[in-house]
Amino acid sequence: MPLYEHVFLARQDLSQAQVDALATTATEIVEANAGKVTKTETWGLKNLAYKIDRNRKAHFVLLNIEAPAGVVAELERQTAINEDVIRWLTVKVEEHEGGPSVMMRKNDRDRRVRRDREED
Repeated sequence: MPLYEHVFLARQDLSQAQVDALATTATEIVEANAGKVTKTETWGLKNLAYKIDRNRKAHFVLLNIEAPAGVVAELERQTAINEDVIRWLTVKVEEHEGGPSVMMRKNDRDRRVRRDREED
């Protein structure tokens, strides 16, 4: 079955619970159409390089998906309708990355560096 990475950016004024609900909705769409979400990561509220629809920040969410192409098309259609999602990107990959993604490892590294600086 083909593998995909689906990343979407949610509006900055949403709460974390609402962002989690968006990820759950996306997971339900995939699973209702004979697909499977193998990993969900919330990268948090991050600054954007430029304003998108009057938003300077956005909540980033990653979904690793195993599903046929039709399921991904339906997920993108539903995502396009949702007003809370300002951007999204789905990429077909050869294999999913094991463990935490690069963004999650970067967050952990940044926390360690800050903690080390505070101790000095």
